[in-house]
Amino acid sequence: MNKRDEFLAGDRPDDVALFLADSFVSGDTLAEYGESVPGGTLLIVPGETGRSVFKKATGMDAMNFAKQAMGTEGTVAPTLDGGDCPEGDHDVKFVFAFAEEQNEDVGGLYAEGDVIHAYAYCDCGTAFSQKWVAGEREDARAE
Repeated sequence: MNKRDEFLAGDRPDDVALFLADSFVSGDTLAEYGESVPGGTLLIVPGETGRSVFKKATGMDAMNFAKQAMGTEGTVAPTLDGGDCPEGDHDVKFVFAFAEEQNEDVGGLYAEGDVIHAYAYCDCGTAFSQKWVAGEREDARAE
């Protein structure tokens, strides 16, 4: 399994995933640290490093961005490298995601297994989110 598959399975709860579209970042420095995917670069990195890279690349605090995105439900690509903007046919500029370990005391989705929290921002300025139980989206496997 590669890092993305491990992350999507909930096996990397201390890491974060970042997708940055080619149109959003210039240069190929990030490609050295991540996986080149159609339209951008996907990084799976330790949490603090990821939040720092996110802030440097986007100018936003990762957790503040996540709080903003939680207000709008949308569809984030199960492979974390894009999504469908709820406001129309726009391109996703970046995705920030983390996994939260199963917590039966909380109930709901969290009682079912590890949960992937994914937050996206598209070129129209809309921030949106989606969460799912790790390993339960059939189309989540990286090719």
